Amino acid sequence: MDNTERFIPVQICYAEPKNQILIDLEVPENTRLIDALNLSGIEKKLPLVVKEDNIGIFGKKKKFDTLLKANDRIEIYRPLENSPQDTRRRRLLNIEYK
Repeated sequence: MDNTERFIPVQICYAEPKNQILIDLEVPENTRLIDALNLSGIEKKLPLVVKEDNIGIFGKKKKFDTLLKANDRIEIYRPLENSPQDTRRRRLLNIEYK
């Protein structure tokens, strides 16, 4: 019987227009999303607090207790600077952003 713990690769990322943080990490199988965040230490490098409403995997929002799979990309989302409705309105009126 093999009792060795298996590890899977995951990536944690956060991006701003001029800066990005990418952390490649090996975590034990059956690791929860929140545990991977804590293991990575990424929150110390972020200008925001990570909450369940601003995190996901491959573009889909996920809960902290989501079990990770090999090669998952955990994404930390930042607040939108402009709403999609405001962007369309400005485009219609040809208003430039500052």
